Amino acid sequence: QVQLVESGGGLVQAGGSLTLSCAASGGTFSSYTMGWFRQGPGKEREFVAAINWIGNTRNYADFVKGRFTISRDNAKNTVYLRLNSLKPEDTAVYYCGVHYSGAYVDSVGYRYWGQGTQVTVSS
Repeated sequence: QVQLVESGGGLVQAGGSLTLSCAASGGTFSSYTMGWFRQGPGKEREFVAAINWIGNTRNYADFVKGRFTISRDNAKNTVYLRLNSLKPEDTAVYYCGVHYSGAYVDSVGYRYWGQGTQVTVSS
């Protein structure tokens, strides 16, 4: 069983930045591909970014457009998501998950999720 705890969300003005963290316990964190997803009000959960087990392969959703950076520290069992140039449309609950199968952009292939951290961007 893997437990994930996200943190770092908050209220920020448009153009601002935040760094989200996802701390894992249980399992073998250093062997997992990890992903970040988000779910805005009235919207479905959507893929944001993913990083492979060693951190040398990163993938991003098109809407990120160089604004977000995913990284990980296997010694700390933590994956990060740096959010820059935030826009009001980035307002959502951000979740991290452990990828197990299928396409990394599809939330169905993730087995464990954290409780999420709220990011609110004001205009």
